[in-house]
Amino acid sequence: MEKNEEQLLIDLTDAKGVPGNEGEVREVFKKYAAPFADKIMYDGLGSIIAKRVGDKEGPKIYFSGHLDEVGFMVTQITEKGFIKFQTLGGWWGQVMLAQQVQIKTGKGDIYHGVIGSKPPHVLTAEARKQPYDVADMFIDIGASSDQQVAEWGIKPGDMITPYIEYRRMNDTKFMLAKAWDNRIGTAVSLRVLENLAAEGHPNILFAGSDVQEEVGLRGAQTSTHLVDPDIAFALDTGTAGDTPGMTPKEADSELGKGPQILIFDASMIPHKKLRDFVIQVAEENNIPFQYTVITGGGTDAGRMHLTRNGVPSLAITVPVRYLHSHTSMIHEDDYLNTVKLVTEVVKRLDKETVDKLRSY
Repeated sequence: MEKNEEQLLIDLTDAKGVPGNEGEVREVFKKYAAPFADKIMYDGLGSIIAKRVGDKEGPKIYFSGHLDEVGFMVTQITEKGFIKFQTLGGWWGQVMLAQQVQIKTGKGDIYHGVIGSKPPHVLTAEARKQPYDVADMFIDIGASSDQQVAEWGIKPGDMITPYIEYRRMNDTKFMLAKAWDNRIGTAVSLRVLENLAAEGHPNILFAGSDVQEEVGLRGAQTSTHLVDPDIAFALDTGTAGDTPGMTPKEADSELGKGPQILIFDASMIPHKKLRDFVIQVAEENNIPFQYTVITGGGTDAGRMHLTRNGVPSLAITVPVRYLHSHTSMIHEDDYLNTVKLVTEVVKRLDKETVDKLRSY
């Protein structure tokens, strides 16, 4: 991977952006998209879309990641200066305790903290066996009073994000960071835009990244309504099942084996013709891919396909280990092959092809 390619991933994962507070990530997207866009667009919630015209008479193709990551929000400050919080997105309490976080104030100042709880020394043997209730957790920022916290400018509503530095794992192709869900899908969107700007395309591109996916696929509904595309793709993450304890029923994808083509999730059944077309492109170009099913969740394609009169849609995802935790892991080859697959698919979506896909 080239240095500038890796820098994009670092910039995206370093940025802080929970649902409803995605400004930092939006600015990173804009920085990288602007040189290749004819126009930068926004929906009313803050989703960002880069438009680039290939054939002005061609079909409108929308592909989008999402800007937000799972995180937290300050809800209360105790008299002794501890922070109570609300989870944003799906968290499992057992991955939260003793993890470091950062709080960003309205003025942009950053304060470091750690999610605390009772130590095992004071817990009964029975209590140690039970999951710790998220409602009982708190964040310790080293303050001694609520007055000190107020002087620092921390208020209810402020954003809290997991803290971890990007790291390539021991000179391998495995990469560790926070927020791969879904900064990696956002990176795919940006790189496909760059590729097609250089190679040409027979359509009107809309490369985007949506807000508030982790709390109900909200930005996808508004951004897709704005674009009004003929075809739409959600670029997201999927569960990897190649770690100890995972069963094939839970997830059967592996890191390094290629992007996932989502054939079913709780939010949609993908458009059959579009799904088969993408599979055909992958096979013809010898791009490795994996089928995946998500029974307990969905992607932005769940809202994309229901917009206006209905939009043929598909989710293409990058497999990730340890989703919705502070530390998640991807494989470089999966990212690069996802970029390659989406690039090759969009290059082939001319008017004639799209008309056939949309015909019944």
